[in-house]
Amino acid sequence: MVVQVLTESDRRKIDRSDDALFYAAPRFVQHLDGGFRARLTELYRQRLPAGSDLLDLMTSWVSHLPEEVRYPSVIGHGLNAEELQANPRLERFWVQNLNRDQTLPLGSASIDAVLITAGWQYLQQPEAIAAELLRILRPGGQLIVAFSNRMFAQKAPQIWLEGSDQDHLLVVARVLMAQGWPQPEFVVESTRSPGPLGWLGGQGDPFFAVIASKPLG
Repeated sequence: MVVQVLTESDRRKIDRSDDALFYAAPRFVQHLDGGFRARLTELYRQRLPAGSDLLDLMTSWVSHLPEEVRYPSVIGHGLNAEELQANPRLERFWVQNLNRDQTLPLGSASIDAVLITAGWQYLQQPEAIAAELLRILRPGGQLIVAFSNRMFAQKAPQIWLEGSDQDHLLVVARVLMAQGWPQPEFVVESTRSPGPLGWLGGQGDPFFAVIASKPLG
């Protein structure tokens, strides 16, 4: 049974139109800077063993996986088929609006790790998604939720739009733990701006990650 954490007002968005309309046109751009992307790839290199079956949830045309590591299966999900089709790491993908339908078309205990990059902040029903992710992961499997302080503000629920960086980490943890996940790990780091600005000490996008593992039992 899904345990609700957010209130109805927490879930409201400025733009209440169908998310599929907002993402109808492909966006072949980087939504996070080079420092953030490099740190994310390094985190994946450290945490995702070769041989893992991966689900890149709420992804687009790039998955940020380390190029030198091969995974037997990388499944993608998103809201724009053109972006997903252009992602060279995806073996297969599907399109689904998770704010309307939270049931994932994957078997129970079929995935080793789920990745969500700059996507959790758009979920209006994160509790149901957290429960589904627990279902599809194998025992010991990992969930890595990574984000910065960027967002499409009109599409972010009120709880994310009005919350601080610390609030964002805590609400992800609250939602996960309410569905039976153990206490997750937080990664909070600054990054260096790419190029000459970074050489002078310029800061890039802040890096936040919530990492949780499905119990072995």
